[in-house]
Amino acid sequence: MFEHPPTLRLVVVSGGFGMQSKTETLVQTIADEIAKRLSVELEFVKFSEIGGFIGQTFDRKQLPEHVQIALHTVETADALIVGTPVYRASYPGLFKHFFDLIEQFALVNVPVILAASGGSERHSLVIEHQLRPLFSFFQTQTMSLGVYATDKDFSSDYRIINHELLERISLTIQRALPILRAIKLRHFMKN
Repeated sequence: MFEHPPTLRLVVVSGGFGMQSKTETLVQTIADEIAKRLSVELEFVKFSEIGGFIGQTFDRKQLPEHVQIALHTVETADALIVGTPVYRASYPGLFKHFFDLIEQFALVNVPVILAASGGSERHSLVIEHQLRPLFSFFQTQTMSLGVYATDKDFSSDYRIINHELLERISLTIQRALPILRAIKLRHFMKN
C-alpha cells in the first residue's frame, strides 16, 4: 500500500538503577512483545546509565548532555513504556525528579504503558496510586492496564518465569495496540 510503512517511536524508560534489573527486564519484555506485533523504533532511557546524574540539579540546562538528550527523547516519543522499581511503597525519588524535569505539556495525549516491579504484592497498587496520577498531570493517555511484577516472577538471572505475568503483558499489549496503530496511521496521513 505504501513504500515505507510508518514506524512508531516507542521510548522505553527503565527506572531500575542496576545494570541488570527486574524493572529493565520487565519493560524490555513489554517492548519486545510490542515489536513482534507492530513496526516500532525502540529507544531506551535507562536510569542504570543516567541515574547518577539526575539528582545533581533542579535546572535541566545544568545536566550533562546525555541526560538532556534522555529528557528530549522522552518528550518527543510517539508512545512510552515507563517502568520503575518500588521502594517503600512508591517510586524512587530520582524517578520523580527525572519527570520533574520533563516539560509540562510535552506528553499531552502520548500513550503510556505503566509498569513496576517490587518485592511483593503489597506494592501492586503503586501503578494506580502513584504512577497513574503522575502521568495524568502530564495529560498523557495511560493505558487501561498496567503491569506489576514481584521478585518471585523472575529467575535468578532476571528472566520472567511467571506465566500469569506473561499473560498480563500480552493482555496489556492487546489493549494498547489499537491506540498505537492509530498513531501510526496519523503519521502516515501527515506524510
